[in-house]
Amino acid sequence: MTAPLGQSKPIVVPVALGDRTYDIVIGRGLLASLGERINTLRPGVRVAIVTDETVAAHHLPATETALKAAGIDSARILVPAGEGSKNYATFEKVCEAIIAARVERNDLIVALGGGVIGDLAGFAASCARRGLDFVQVPTTLLAQVDSSVGGKTGINSRQGKNLIGAFHQPTLVIADTALLDTLPKREFRAGYAEVAKYGLLGDAAFFAWLEKNWQDVFTGGPAREHAIAVCCRAKAGIVARDERETGERALLNLGHTFGHALEAGCGFSSRLLHGEAVALGIALAFEFSAKKGLIAASDAARASTHLAAVGLPTHLTDVSGGIPTVDVLMDLIAQDKKVRRGSLTFILVRGIGQAFIEKNVDAAEVRAFLTDKLK
Repeated sequence: MTAPLGQSKPIVVPVALGDRTYDIVIGRGLLASLGERINTLRPGVRVAIVTDETVAAHHLPATETALKAAGIDSARILVPAGEGSKNYATFEKVCEAIIAARVERNDLIVALGGGVIGDLAGFAASCARRGLDFVQVPTTLLAQVDSSVGGKTGINSRQGKNLIGAFHQPTLVIADTALLDTLPKREFRAGYAEVAKYGLLGDAAFFAWLEKNWQDVFTGGPAREHAIAVCCRAKAGIVARDERETGERALLNLGHTFGHALEAGCGFSSRLLHGEAVALGIALAFEFSAKKGLIAASDAARASTHLAAVGLPTHLTDVSGGIPTVDVLMDLIAQDKKVRRGSLTFILVRGIGQAFIEKNVDAAEVRAFLTDKLK
C-alpha cells in the first residue's frame, strides 16, 4: 500500500507455486515485449492466439507484430465477444481450431482478451492435446486484477456460471495497462468492482486509499498501475497458499454468491455485466452481514456508497429490465460452487477489510433477506 506511485519500470509480481511459479508483469506498453518474453520462457514455440472479435480489432495486429518480431509463428482463433461465448459450442470450436493449427504439446496458447477469453482459452488449453501451456494477456481491468491470475478456467452451464472447468495455471501474465485505454467506461467501471473487492475483503487501508484516489485509477497513470499491483499481490499470496480453493481462496468470492446468481438470472447478458453483478453482490453481502449483526449498518453503507459513487449498481432495482424471482435466485444460489452437501456457504464480513467464510448459512434466512430487498 505504501509503495511509491512513480513507477517507471514494469512491476513484477510472482505467483509462487514451486516449479509452476510464474510472473505477473504490470506496466504500460508491455504488449510490444510479448514475443521477447515468450522466447525467454519457451524458445522456438508456435503460438495460437485466442481472442474475440472486439479485442481483435483493437489489439490483435499489435500482438501478431510483437510475436513476428521475435520470430514466433502464430495462428489466430476468433470467437464472438461476450459472456455468451463461454459455452460448450465455442469451447469445442476453440479446441478444434487449436488442433487444426497444429499447435503441439510444447507450444503455447495466448489468451488475448478479458475474463471470458481468459477462462475459455485457458480451459481449452487445459484439455487440447491433454494439456497445453498458455499465456494470459488480459485486456480489461477485471481480468488484469483478478481472472487472469490464479488458474481458474472454465465455461458456463445452463445451471450456473463457471460450473465446468479446470484449475490450469498460466506460465506468464502480461498486464499492459495501456490496453485499458480502449475500454468503454462501463467495462472499466465493472472491472473496478474487483479492485474494490480486494480492499473490502482484506485490506482496509487500500479501500481507504481507493476512496480518495479512485478517480486517478480511472484516469490512468501510476495510480492505476499501483492499484492493479496491490490487487495482484493480494491474489498471488492467496493462490500460493490455497491454489485449489480448499480454504482461504474462497474469500476472493466476496460478493460472488449473490452476484453469480444475479448474472445467471439475467441470462449472462449485457443487462448485467460480471463486474456489475459482483458490485451488487458485494453490497448485498455487506447488507446481509449487517442484518446478521456482524457489522454496523454504517460499514455496509460505506461500501455501497463507494461503489455507487463510481457508478456501479448497489440495489436490485438498479438492474435494467428487472431481476428473476426469489425462487429462481435461490435455485441458482444452490448451484454455487461453495455449496457442500446442500449447505450454503457465503463470504461475509466483520468490518471493512475483514471478510470470512460462513458455512451452513440458513437458506430460509437468505430467502427472507432477498424477499425484503425486492420489496
